[in-house]
Amino acid sequence: MRSSVSEPIDPKLLEKIENTHHKKVKVAIVDMDGVLRGKYIHKEKFLSAMKSGFGFCNVVFGWDAADVCYDNVSYAGWHTGYPDADVRLDPKTFRTIPWEDHVPFFLGEFVDDQDQPLGVCPRQLLKKVCARAETMGFKPRFGVEYEWFNFDETPDSLHSKDFRGMKPLTPGMFGYSALRSSYASPYFHDLMDLLEEFDVPLEGLHTETGPGVYEAAIMNCDAATQGDRAILFKTAVKEIAYRHNILPTFMARWNTELPGSSGHIHQSLWDDDRNLFFDANDDARMSPLFKHYLAGQIKLLPEILPMFAPTMNSYKRLVEGFWAPTRANWGIDNRTVAFRVIPGSAKSCRVEARVGGADMNPYLSIAASLAAGLYGIEHKLELDSDPIRGNGYNSEAGTALASNLEQAAQLMGRSEIASELFGAPFVEHFVNTRLWEWRQAQQAVTDWELKRYFEII
Repeated sequence: MRSSVSEPIDPKLLEKIENTHHKKVKVAIVDMDGVLRGKYIHKEKFLSAMKSGFGFCNVVFGWDAADVCYDNVSYAGWHTGYPDADVRLDPKTFRTIPWEDHVPFFLGEFVDDQDQPLGVCPRQLLKKVCARAETMGFKPRFGVEYEWFNFDETPDSLHSKDFRGMKPLTPGMFGYSALRSSYASPYFHDLMDLLEEFDVPLEGLHTETGPGVYEAAIMNCDAATQGDRAILFKTAVKEIAYRHNILPTFMARWNTELPGSSGHIHQSLWDDDRNLFFDANDDARMSPLFKHYLAGQIKLLPEILPMFAPTMNSYKRLVEGFWAPTRANWGIDNRTVAFRVIPGSAKSCRVEARVGGADMNPYLSIAASLAAGLYGIEHKLELDSDPIRGNGYNSEAGTALASNLEQAAQLMGRSEIASELFGAPFVEHFVNTRLWEWRQAQQAVTDWELKRYFEII
């Protein structure tokens, strides 16, 4: 019998897959770091999997981004023997991959042995929070923006150089440049056109300030679908870039001398065709509901920061003067704060969360944004500070954000509200994976240490 948590299967979809000339289907899930893990399966196995699911080794939640196994989590480890976990494919995620001869593709999610959503699965977490919003009568709409650096490199050249002396795709600081966007125009146009075919439509694509930097805004949609689009965007960009001998990076900050790469999240709540954030009678066009939502995000950001800033490198971006926030604060159309309110119109009124980097797992950061906002609505939280005007780095309003991953993870681990919103099993697992990341970094001898101490000490 098909799983109770699977989406209904359209017979026409199965017929479409049966009739494709491909003998294989590509399927994928997302791990805790937001890395797409997948495989090709035979078409016949796929048709069976759509009805009853299939097994995927649970090590994907038991190792880090470098495939090194955790020693501090209970869900998956040597003590479990790394068995298969059950995956249910979501038929609503069907698309074909245009740069792979339109091979069919589906996303999946994990369920437990009771056929219920697995607590540590990022996609299931986002769906859980979205369901909560719907029961409250809201339709959340989200849009994610990514910045990333592009290099005239390949995986082979990058590793042969030992990650040193990489050549940016273009030199110089050319934000919003009509000139630089034409430099590698086949790649630039492939991003727009192929992502559209892949059902990850872009609202805009342009160069950002910095050598070889692009920024893309993914077309806004419901929150759950936006999570899928944002996850697929990063992998799709890398695969398209491979075909142009270009290598992108979504590190939060790869170079001390340059700004970091963001993962901004635009969000609003709707009731059918009405934007519930908009109030024409308010000076800032903010409805009372909007203010409660924003107050919840401001209050909880310090406690759930790792869901926006999940890596050691994330905190190299969250520094003053580099277009990233350092406090849980807000302003109106102000890009120096954590939450930028965009008054706009009845159609465009929204808030932009600016704390996330390009290294974020969008399932987790969207879930965190929405859950914190809903918490503010439920508890009727009020904004306890005025919007920051001018340079937010000169203001002490708002709680200072943790300066490193260990501090942020420890704070989240102690947060009763985080466990309430996301479930204790998720919080425990996620926090321990972040503390593992911290421990791994503490064991590494860095270039900075060599240059500082090797000769003189």
